[in-house]
Amino acid sequence: MSLIHPSAVIGPKVKLGQDVEIGPFVVIKGDTVIGDFCKLESHVSVGSDYGVVKIGAHNHIFQGAVVGSAPQDLKYNNEPTELIMGDHNTIREFATINIGTTKTDGVTKIGSHNLLMAYVHVAHDCIIDDYVVISNSTQLAGHVEIDDHVTIGGCCAISQFCRLGRFAYIGGDSTINKDILPFSIAEGKWAVMRATNKVGLERNGFSKADVEGIHKTLRTIIKGSRTIDESIQKIKEEVEQTDHVKLMLNFIENSKKGLAK
Repeated sequence: MSLIHPSAVIGPKVKLGQDVEIGPFVVIKGDTVIGDFCKLESHVSVGSDYGVVKIGAHNHIFQGAVVGSAPQDLKYNNEPTELIMGDHNTIREFATINIGTTKTDGVTKIGSHNLLMAYVHVAHDCIIDDYVVISNSTQLAGHVEIDDHVTIGGCCAISQFCRLGRFAYIGGDSTINKDILPFSIAEGKWAVMRATNKVGLERNGFSKADVEGIHKTLRTIIKGSRTIDESIQKIKEEVEQTDHVKLMLNFIENSKKGLAK
């Protein structure tokens, strides 16, 4: 049975799952679905007059967060674009997440088991996969893609269309303007890839051989004066082509912003 505080305002098109908890002064409006067992603390705002918001189950949204608001884009003209969120996410105080725009697929996507800390901003058309941690006051511009198991330190700024590969670790107070390879550690203003995220990989069960292959691949890319094409050729010749190495090579070959090196 849902618990809805009498001060909450819930629009006529809103659909609530079972056992949803809605705190004081929460506002939910527009074409919005809140999944089962979600908890919205006081003063949370979900949805907008024109957008579509679909939130899965077991999500916990803390005080003052604004989820599914209109994009901060001057070309947005009240189109019914979307925010789709999975399950078991934690959205902390005053985080803001915008719906998409018509520039791409019209959808901002957040997967499952993510932690977005206080004052994090996720702009329009961003894609965040699963098991991502984004620390306090980090700001994502539009169309940023964050693959699974990425960890981002506090007070980082990530510019439009950048992609952060899986298991990447971003040091706090960094500014990202290019793509970050999977399994790497990046830091700085502008941030560059500096090392392999060995500790993170070992904690997640990667074998010693896998870590070594990833490390050799990353060093080939970021060290020395080789071009990207020369580095790729060297990796294909000298590094065992495991699934992790192939993932890194695929990431490089499909990078739109170039690599932060």
